[in-house]
Amino acid sequence: MNNYYIYGVNFKDNGKIYNFKSTFKCPLNVTVITDTEKGEQFGKIINEIDINNVSNPDELRNIIRISTKNDYDEYLKNLRDANNALKECREIVKDLGLEMNVINASYTFDRKQLIFNFLADERIDFRELARKLASIYRTRIELRQIGVRDKAREVGGTGICGKKLCCVTFLNHIDSVSMTMAKNQGLALNPSKINGVCGRLLCCLTYEDDEYVRCLNGMPEIGEIVSTPSGSGPVVSKDTLKRSYKVMVENEKVEVNLGEIDEPNS
Repeated sequence: MNNYYIYGVNFKDNGKIYNFKSTFKCPLNVTVITDTEKGEQFGKIINEIDINNVSNPDELRNIIRISTKNDYDEYLKNLRDANNALKECREIVKDLGLEMNVINASYTFDRKQLIFNFLADERIDFRELARKLASIYRTRIELRQIGVRDKAREVGGTGICGKKLCCVTFLNHIDSVSMTMAKNQGLALNPSKINGVCGRLLCCLTYEDDEYVRCLNGMPEIGEIVSTPSGSGPVVSKDTLKRSYKVMVENEKVEVNLGEIDEPNS
C-alpha cells in the first residue's frame, strides 16, 4: 500500500481541479507548490480524495510543499507581472493587426512559462507575436486558443436559472451538448431558451438526457397516428417522464400511459 495522500488542487478560483499526491498531510484550503508538466505551480487544496478511488496514484504528480510567505509574495508578483504582460500582448496584437482577443495571461510559479489564452474565429498565425513576447519576457511563451465555453468559465456570470454558471461552480469537464438533447426534453428550439451566456447550448441539457432517452423508448412522436382502445388518431401531446401521451380520437383527447420500463439487469 502506497503511503500517499491524494488531494484535489486548483490553480485559480473556479478553475479545474487536478489530483496530486503528497507524502505529507495537508489541511484543506491551504496553498501549496505543486509539480506540473509546465513547471511549478501555486495552487490551493480543495479536497482530499480516497486513494482507493484513484487509479494509478503512482503516476500522479507531487505536491512539493505547503507554501510559505515568500511563496505567496512571489505568487502575487507573478499575478501583477502577468497582468502587465497581458496589456503589452494586446498592444502587440493591435500593432500586428491580428484578429484575436487575448483574454488573460498567467505565469507558472517558477516563471518558466508565460501563458496567454485568446479567442479567435479562425486559426491565427501568431508566430511573430510569440517571437516579440519571447524577446521581451525571456521565457517560454504559450499562446492557447480557447472556445467560448472556456471564456464563460474564465469570466463567470449568471445563467438563465438565476444561479452562478455550472462551469464556474462545479463542472470540471464540459461534456458535448447536442440539439438532440433539447429535442428529447421537448424544449422549444429557441436560442434564447436553450443557449447559455456563452452562446452555446446549455450544459445542463446533458444532466437528465440519459433518463429522457430511457423514457422515450416506445413513445410515439407528436403527430404520429396511433391506435388506442377508443380508436385511432394523431398524438397531440406527451409527457415523457410520465411515459404518457394524448391522442385525438373523434375530437376528444384520450390519454395513454405506457407505464415504467423495467430497469436493465446490472
